[in-house]
Amino acid sequence: MNAEGLVEVVLPGKVEPEGLEIRHGAVPAAGPGQVVIRMEATGVSFAEQQMRRGRYYDQPPFPFVPGYDLVGTVLTTGEGVAPDLAGTRVAALLKVGGWASHVVVDAADVVPVPDGIGAAEAETLVVNGITAWQMLHRKARVRAGHTVVVYGANGGVGSVLVQLALAAGARVIGTASERHHDALRERGVVPVDYRAPDVAARIRALAPGGVHAVFDHVGGHGIVDSWRLLAPGGTLVSYGSASTRDDEGSKQWPVLKLLGRVWLWNALPNRRRAYFFNVWAGR
Repeated sequence: MNAEGLVEVVLPGKVEPEGLEIRHGAVPAAGPGQVVIRMEATGVSFAEQQMRRGRYYDQPPFPFVPGYDLVGTVLTTGEGVAPDLAGTRVAALLKVGGWASHVVVDAADVVPVPDGIGAAEAETLVVNGITAWQMLHRKARVRAGHTVVVYGANGGVGSVLVQLALAAGARVIGTASERHHDALRERGVVPVDYRAPDVAARIRALAPGGVHAVFDHVGGHGIVDSWRLLAPGGTLVSYGSASTRDDEGSKQWPVLKLLGRVWLWNALPNRRRAYFFNVWAGR
């Protein structure tokens, strides 16, 4: 019998951070094909902040336990799962549920974490790493000699995009507030202040012939500028709409507008491609 207790951080509704609630209960049991993970690290991302505002486009109804991903140790295994998986450190992508001491996950959805990597370090590479790698290599197909633009180059996904693009041999132009510019330069990034009124013009001056890829989490009206930065054969990958985070009305509408633009751009004979990346769809 498990003597441990379950602790969860619950989002009861649209609240400020201090409005989050702590709930205690019994540790859940693993069902067939499942494992119970004792959580060691989980993240706080823009997605959870939007969920707290009730603005994430496909969040579950309140109340629920947020937490997009986690790293932890398998505590127990269910029927049909190899018992020796217990004690293994694993990572899992959840969308919700990670802000809990113990989480039930399908065994097929966990990945072992290599020895020598801390839980907090590994967690930063789950949703951020998967998203960045898929967009860079599967969508934009960035390679040596390319010039790419990363909006939010100091952020969670953005910082991983920067590292992957540089490792691929690309030149990276990254937007961030000015206080992050020195750190970006040290990594080999050409920084641009995202607060400047002429961000697109500054980027265009750095790449007069256009860029091979733009990774845009901002959305809104600025997505058109991102599209216009592309060179022939270039790729725009949109993966969010941060600029509309405080908008009133439907939380689905900003995403639907982005999807509409993507469809229209791809339907035109313009020798460029656009994607709205959804990590859950893998595309």
